Amino acid sequence: MSKEKLDKALNRTLESGQKVFIPYIMAGDGGLDSLKEQILFLQEAGVTAIEIGVPFSDPVADGPTIQEAGKRSLQHGTSLRIVLDYLKDLKPVVRIPLIVMTYLNPVFKYGIENFCTNALQSGISGVIIPDLPLEQSELIRDHLQENEIALIQLATLTSSEERMKKIAKASEGFLYAVTVNGITGERSTVDTGEGLEHYMKRIKKHSNTPVLAGFGISTPEQVRKIGAACDGVIIGSKIISLWKEGKRNEIKELIQATQQ
Repeated sequence: MSKEKLDKALNRTLESGQKVFIPYIMAGDGGLDSLKEQILFLQEAGVTAIEIGVPFSDPVADGPTIQEAGKRSLQHGTSLRIVLDYLKDLKPVVRIPLIVMTYLNPVFKYGIENFCTNALQSGISGVIIPDLPLEQSELIRDHLQENEIALIQLATLTSSEERMKKIAKASEGFLYAVTVNGITGERSTVDTGEGLEHYMKRIKKHSNTPVLAGFGISTPEQVRKIGAACDGVIIGSKIISLWKEGKRNEIKELIQATQQ
């Protein structure tokens, strides 16, 4: 049911003529109580789903902004188990799909079967594990499928045609198209021209799920231009920075850019 909730939310947004907007937030940055505040704010602002990051000591895919948010969260004692337990209590007030972004080590420490079972009980619709190679995804895929949770894959600019085809075929919920070479983080310039369009066309021809672009997107203009080449966007570092600065209206402007 959880994966179905994500599929329906994505389709509902796209069928309405809008682009998907998924913000990334770091669980426990500012304490766990701030997580409830963020989720409810973003839900009311009209996002399609929310990606919730879990802090990890060696976040290989994360840029400085998310790394610092992770450090602040770890200082509050945040862990994968604590986050799932907290989200379980929020189920009555959360209407939109939630996606957990974590690394493989915390999942192993939790216990793969227990993690998948508890993720379902916490209302999780999808999981992103950036350091889990496609070839090793069977470690967790069957357990996630038993609990009807999507395993979302990432495609990169350097992926070969054959590998991109395999990644697209394996991805559930949506395909996460990384738009830069490198780690996450705000960038003043992101390719929004022919190179981006070509990359998205390559991915979309192989994908049976919506294709969402992420990494480096930080302005309403980038949201509109990149969103026009795919099915929507994922924004993390900019959301974290704006929330920390108390700039709620600027977060709404980013979200509204997918509706124009």
